[in-house]
Amino acid sequence: MTGVNSFSVSGYGPARPGWTRVFARDSLARRLDWPMLLAAVALSLLGSLLVYSATRNRTEINQGDQYYFLVRHLMNTGIGLALMIGTIWVGHRQLRNAVPILYGLSLLGILAVLTPLGATINGSRNWIVFGGGFSLQPAEFVKITIILGMAMILAARVDAGDKKYPDHRTVLQSLGLAAVPIMIVLLMPDLGTVLVMVTIILGVLLASGASNRWVFGLLAAGVIGCITIWQLHILDQYQIARFAAFANPSLDPAGVGYNTNQARIAIGSGGLTGAGLFHGSQTTGQFVPEQQTDFVFTVAGEELGFVGAGLIILLIGVILWRACRIAREATELYGTIVAAGIVAWFAFQAFENIGMTLGIMPVTGLPLPFVSYGGSSMFAVWVAVGLLQSIRAQRPMSA
Repeated sequence: MTGVNSFSVSGYGPARPGWTRVFARDSLARRLDWPMLLAAVALSLLGSLLVYSATRNRTEINQGDQYYFLVRHLMNTGIGLALMIGTIWVGHRQLRNAVPILYGLSLLGILAVLTPLGATINGSRNWIVFGGGFSLQPAEFVKITIILGMAMILAARVDAGDKKYPDHRTVLQSLGLAAVPIMIVLLMPDLGTVLVMVTIILGVLLASGASNRWVFGLLAAGVIGCITIWQLHILDQYQIARFAAFANPSLDPAGVGYNTNQARIAIGSGGLTGAGLFHGSQTTGQFVPEQQTDFVFTVAGEELGFVGAGLIILLIGVILWRACRIAREATELYGTIVAAGIVAWFAFQAFENIGMTLGIMPVTGLPLPFVSYGGSSMFAVWVAVGLLQSIRAQRPMSA
C-alpha cells in the first residue's frame, strides 16, 4: 500500500515511499538536466542585476522606487520556475493531448490584442494591459503552441509506426497550423516574433525528417515574401526605418539609428572587464533606450566587459547544448521535434537580440531569453525549459 508521502509524477516511473527516495537513481530529481537548469537560473539572476542597474535611476519609469524592476524581475523568475515545475509535473506527453485547447486559447489571446483590449507599445500592437503595471504579450506563448502543435501532427503516424517520415500531406497540415497565428501576428505588426516563428518552423521540419525540399521551398518563399512585402510597402514606416538604419548605421544617428549607435558605444566602452557593476557611464546616464528589455546586453557589455558578456553567451550555449542532447536522446519523434523547436527558438532569439546591440542584426525588439525584463517572455522560456526537462525525464536512465 502506498502512503500519503509517496513521491511520483505521472509518466516518470514507480512511486517511491517517502521523500528520502527523491534522489534515488530512477527518481525525477536524478532525471532532470541540472546543467541546463542551473544555467537558466544563473541567467535569470544575472539578468536581475543588469535590469536593476539599468532602472535604479530611471525615476520616470520605476515609480520612484529603485528596486521596482528588480523585485518584479525576481517575481517573474519565481513564477517562471513554478510554471516549469508545473510543466514537468503534467508532462509533455500529457500536454500533447491538450494541444487543440492550448492552440485555441493562444489564437484567442493574439486576436484579443487586435481588439480594444490591446495596447500599442513601441509601434507594435501586441500587448494586453490589465492595469496596476501588469501586462501580457500573448504572442510569446504562441511560440510554444506552434512547437507542440506541429510536433503533434508531424510525429503522429511516425510514433505510431505507420510511417518512417512525415509525408507531404502531414507537412502541409502542420504548416497550415502554424500559418494562422503567423498571419495574425503580422497584423499587429510584430515582425520580430514572426521571424522567431519562421525559424521555429524550419527547426521543427528539419528535426521531423521531412523532405529537404520543404525546407528549401520555405526559404525560397521567405525571400520572395520579403521582397514582395518591401515592394508593396506593407511594413510600417518605423520598421522600414529600422532596416534602413541597419543597412546604413550613419543614417540619422540622432533618430532611428540612435539606439544602435548608443548600444555599440556602451558595449565598446566596457573593454575586457568593464567599468564595474552599477558604474557604467552610458547606463547611469540613461543614454541607451529600452535598456532593461531589448538592450539589456549593453549593460553587461559596459559594466562587466567582455568577460561578463561572454559569460552570458556561455550560459546560453550551455542551455542550447543540453537541449540539443535532449533532442538527440528523446525516445520518440514527438519529443525530438519539441526539443528541436525550442533550440531553434532560443538560438535565433538570443542571436538576434545580441546581434542588434552589436549592429550586425536589425533592431526587432526581441528580448534576450532569461535576461531581459518582461513577464510574458520569462514565463514562456521557463515553460519551454519544463518541456525539455520532461522529455529528458522520460528517457531510459542508461541514455
